[in-house]
Amino acid sequence: MKILSTFVRRTKHLFEDPEYMLGKLICRIIPNRYIPDKLYLKVLFRGSMGYKLDLRHPKTFNEKLQWLKLYDRNPLYTTLVDKYRVKQWVADKIGEEYVIPTLAVYQSADEIDLDKLPNQFVLKCNHDSGSVIICRDKTNFDLEAAKVKLQKGLNRNYYYCWRELPYKSVPRRIIVEKYFEDEDGELRDYKFFCFDGFAHSVMLCYDRASGDPKFYFFDRDWHLLRLNKRGKNAPEDFSVPPPDGVRKMFDIADHLSKGFPFVRVDFYNIKGKIYFGEFTFYPATGMDPNLLPETDKLFGELIKLQ
Repeated sequence: MKILSTFVRRTKHLFEDPEYMLGKLICRIIPNRYIPDKLYLKVLFRGSMGYKLDLRHPKTFNEKLQWLKLYDRNPLYTTLVDKYRVKQWVADKIGEEYVIPTLAVYQSADEIDLDKLPNQFVLKCNHDSGSVIICRDKTNFDLEAAKVKLQKGLNRNYYYCWRELPYKSVPRRIIVEKYFEDEDGELRDYKFFCFDGFAHSVMLCYDRASGDPKFYFFDRDWHLLRLNKRGKNAPEDFSVPPPDGVRKMFDIADHLSKGFPFVRVDFYNIKGKIYFGEFTFYPATGMDPNLLPETDKLFGELIKLQ
């Protein structure tokens, strides 16, 4: 009976959404890099978001990010997602004082020389997400483990994971950056959601080391916006003090994002000193179930597709 029940359930899904089920089967059989972008994204999207990806008439934020992946082929994006080369672009736009200093650049993990680095620093690959390694004390730093992680990152073409074309041709490097932290020993992220020169809101990210990171949206006047699941469930009296110079951060995000249908501009704020973090054109690769359905629709309306 159990075998029959499983067969009926799977057969039912096949007839309900044959394109998805066929695509899912293809994705299991064929190696990732040989699957066409459109089919690959449709399968990932349906499985992640729970609804079909409509590329002919995209309406939601997450749908339009998939459309932009496929059809917005601005060659500048390859420079802007490169965590090394973007620094010069940002410096030319707003000044060197907003750029985190680069201490070293390596072509491979074996080139890392601890003797030439300060006691605290940050290691990362310039072309992907998730390869960040923080060193707070060089005397206790596991260099060999860091090398393994970074070399693995260098060997991976991040484009094939989520079909984010700007990452496909980034010259891969390891960069070392100056270490920063807030007064309480962590480093808060301020992620501005920008639509062609207008920073609609900022997502504050903090408490990452606890294992339960916090993500809250605020408007340009630093009022809580209940745009994601955590924000929706926040107490009525919830508040977090704004960073010094938050209005200036919004202004800079406006300026840097002009000309792009959507981009998230990330900053750090160390005692009122603003530092550019990175550009993200497809947050959560455009498959973010933590955004509320009404937010998915709202942000989708703000993206104007050409």
